[in-house]
Amino acid sequence: MDWVALGLSLKLGAMTIVVLIPLALLAARWLAYRQCMGKPVIEALLAVPLVLPPTVVGYYLLVGLGSQSWLGQWLAQWTGHLLVFHFSGLLIASIIVNIPFAVQPIQRGFESIPQEVRDAAACCGMSSLRTLLTVELPLAWPGIVTAMVLTFAHTLGEFGVVLMVGGSLPGETKTIAISIYDRVQALDFEAAGNMSLMLLVFSIIVLALANSLSRRFGRRGNYHDI
Repeated sequence: MDWVALGLSLKLGAMTIVVLIPLALLAARWLAYRQCMGKPVIEALLAVPLVLPPTVVGYYLLVGLGSQSWLGQWLAQWTGHLLVFHFSGLLIASIIVNIPFAVQPIQRGFESIPQEVRDAAACCGMSSLRTLLTVELPLAWPGIVTAMVLTFAHTLGEFGVVLMVGGSLPGETKTIAISIYDRVQALDFEAAGNMSLMLLVFSIIVLALANSLSRRFGRRGNYHDI
């Protein structure tokens, strides 16, 4: 078992959630409640990582964050190092490819809240911030939990983008998915099989826990409405 690669994957998944979920909350709430002519285009752009091959996304990130681009040069001056083949670049790539997995479930969670509930909160004199914190977030919690689980699970299993942007640097960019690939390339099928089985069991446990939490919070939200 490559514990260093596993630890790096868990770190990447946790940091992706910490950075992405708050941004996804803002974007999902806006998409759920606002109507504008450009909304379908915005939703399509946010869903692009779902349909593009990971190598294509990885290629554009590699070019965009590399030393030949103005963005890559500016970020290198700001951070003191190139982002490609570095954990920070890996984190940016993970955030970008996980946008649809974070935004869409949260958006559906906000859309499931009846308009009457929000109107009642406004009639009670509650501010938009207080309505968000005390009414909307509890009711949209199943979608938020789903977004967190999908983001974390997808980060653990992501391969193409990680390989393109980060390569396979032990302790820096070599995630568990890359480690499995390296073991297969080295014909070490036993190690690859053990790591794959561990990821499979872990994924089943996490998804089952997420479904249980979503149902539990969903029932609480229904009881609250009653």
